[in-house]
Amino acid sequence: MHPHSAATSKAVRPGLNRQEVPSLVPAVHEHRTIFYMQVLQQELIRYNKMVLTITKSLENLSKAIDGLVSMTLELEELFNSIFDNKVSESWQKVAYPSLKPLGSWILDFLKRIQFMQSWIDNGAPISFWISGFFFTQSFFTGILQNYARKVPEIYLSSKSL
Repeated sequence: MHPHSAATSKAVRPGLNRQEVPSLVPAVHEHRTIFYMQVLQQELIRYNKMVLTITKSLENLSKAIDGLVSMTLELEELFNSIFDNKVSESWQKVAYPSLKPLGSWILDFLKRIQFMQSWIDNGAPISFWISGFFFTQSFFTGILQNYARKVPEIYLSSKSL
């Protein structure tokens, strides 16, 4: 395996453990806590899909470079993207939107994984890294819904943000 792809592959493994999330919900089920755990579960599904895609494609690329499997068009595109310091189209299909070059994109991706892992290990943070979410709109919608449950007489719309 190429040293750079091996390092990246090791850095993104083994993925985030979604089975740990239900144990984070306290015995007293507050709407706020349940909402955060639902957001975390949804984010972990997306990030784990990304981790799996990146890991498998790097493993297959390494095998193709070693001559163990044939170099498909997708693997050739991945190879060329890495060479050009660009994010592969196959990775972009499962990733969050980003215009960063590959090196910065990987560092950002690893920070996002650390953010999610910290959330699993320590519970919901005091403040959230909004751009670290895959789908920020669901997070904001959930916050509005939680607030509306607490104050039912107030009408909230997305325009009030």
